Amino acid sequence: MRLFTTRPPARVANRAAAAALAILSMVPRGDAAGQESARNAAPALTPELQQLRLALDKYQDPIVAVHDGYLSTLGCIAYDKGGSEGTMPYAAGGMGVHFLNMQLIGQPIDPLRPQVLIYEPVGDRLRLVAAEWFVPVAAAGGQRPKVGGMELEGPMVGHEPLMPAGLHHYDLHVWLWKTNPLGVYAPTNPAVSCPSNGYSFAESAPKMATHGPP
Repeated sequence: MRLFTTRPPARVANRAAAAALAILSMVPRGDAAGQESARNAAPALTPELQQLRLALDKYQDPIVAVHDGYLSTLGCIAYDKGGSEGTMPYAAGGMGVHFLNMQLIGQPIDPLRPQVLIYEPVGDRLRLVAAEWFVPVAAAGGQRPKVGGMELEGPMVGHEPLMPAGLHHYDLHVWLWKTNPLGVYAPTNPAVSCPSNGYSFAESAPKMATHGPP
């Protein structure tokens, strides 16, 4: 007669396996799809910014943006090294492809009609990630522009090579469709990347302009 056994009964083994599977199912998965979903998660926004995002949601289709006067500046912009002394204090990160509406340049700031839309290239598509208010110094009337209680950053020189250096301006980015770990109003986003080929530019942070209100 055997008093001991070296393996548990089948029903005990089955219960142990089921328990192990249940535990494993609760462990967060680090797969690429999950990480990509987190990268592209929409940010939490104030009611005012939710209203702005709703007003601009139609431009998730870049063809609609072009139809309404937002024209592509072609290049995907990134600031791999961030800012330095004498430049705008950008953190390292990407911006994306800017679509500029010239009809809105020089107009009084409309909180629901920013002058720029920003897209991130994703495969063969453009994904809307941010908007930007853009005011040339010459159109600012000697005052630092504000929108929604936020001051625009600058003044700064034009972003070369896609913009003349002499175009001194103020701007303010707002990341409405993609979370920015640096903050919703930060100019660069480390979660945005430009393709390694095509019209991509790793720019230097623009120099601060020497004139304009303090």
